[in-house]
Amino acid sequence: MKVKEQLMSKKQLFTLEFPVRCSPVILYEFLATPAGLQEWFADKVDEWENVYSFSWNGGVPDKAEIMDKEENKFIRFHWLHSEKNEYFEFRIEKTEISNQTILVIKDFAEKNEIKDQSQLWQYQVKELFHRLGA
Repeated sequence: MKVKEQLMSKKQLFTLEFPVRCSPVILYEFLATPAGLQEWFADKVDEWENVYSFSWNGGVPDKAEIMDKEENKFIRFHWLHSEKNEYFEFRIEKTEISNQTILVIKDFAEKNEIKDQSQLWQYQVKELFHRLGA
């Protein structure tokens, strides 16, 4: 059974970067709090003991636990239904030269689904930027 599970998980890590005109402090609130995430990521977000519950269109909630975080820098979630080594992460970086804020999203997807997953993230981030007024 173990071998089969390992063979089934062929997901690959991919990274997306989005320049954003917003302070890291404000951006982090939208990435790491239930109220902020509910503005752009999911229809309803609740949190209980480091486990976030995300609902879309009144469906069954999907749960993710916080694996690691550093205020105003990054937050990493692990979907409870995913493989142990898989996660999605929001990271806030600054470019050295222009000091521009960059939102870096890391996620896992099947190789043939990375394009679709990237487009979904682009749509979500567009909604985030709309909410931020950025």
